[in-house]
Amino acid sequence: MRAGEAGDAPASDPRAAKPRLLYVEDEPETAAMVIEVLSDEYDIDHAATGEQGRSLALGRRYDVMVIDRRLPGMSGVDLLHAVRTARIATPVIMLTALGTVADRVSGLDAGADDYLVKPFDFAELRARLRAVRRGRGPADRRELGDWVFTPGAQALYSPATGRVALTQAETALLELLTSSPEHVFTREEIVDAVFPGGSAATVDTYVHYIRRKSTPEIIETVRARGYRAGAPR
Repeated sequence: MRAGEAGDAPASDPRAAKPRLLYVEDEPETAAMVIEVLSDEYDIDHAATGEQGRSLALGRRYDVMVIDRRLPGMSGVDLLHAVRTARIATPVIMLTALGTVADRVSGLDAGADDYLVKPFDFAELRARLRAVRRGRGPADRRELGDWVFTPGAQALYSPATGRVALTQAETALLELLTSSPEHVFTREEIVDAVFPGGSAATVDTYVHYIRRKSTPEIIETVRARGYRAGAPR
């Protein structure tokens, strides 16, 4: 179901300037209320199943997605995994009636940027949408050979296996190296920028963590000098 047709609107139509939102929710009453509340700010595509959501998510560009965790057929977590496996870094808020720590952790580990437990206040939903769009835009991506690094989503995307989650420290280290791909960063430079109060051993440890999660070629060692971003295949 389409709640907006911004892609087909003429340039003079104010809807054309709205950010595009994919909303995946199977409860009709909840969906109708959310669409009504958000339609003044967003051009909304609504899907009632995970399969419909996947088709839209993989076929169109969105500025943000809101996905319910419990969906008929494909679950919200499986849908999110499909999105991240396709190396789509669009920020995602997951909605759920499941509020335990384990549920939130599994949703975040699947690639969600934020997690909102039902019932929720619409003002909070709007605020969280603004927050994830500010901090984790879809253009925030850096190519490392055939791999993709998305600092905002704290993840690497393998061409073979999909999303690899990173810690905050691992993200900061890789973000520094990719900020200037041709530059060889000394361990001292990395300590100053990423690990204040740390040591060269700290740098080596986190390089090892990233390589172990991904591939050894993701970070290149330049003998007697330091590290730089690699170009893994």
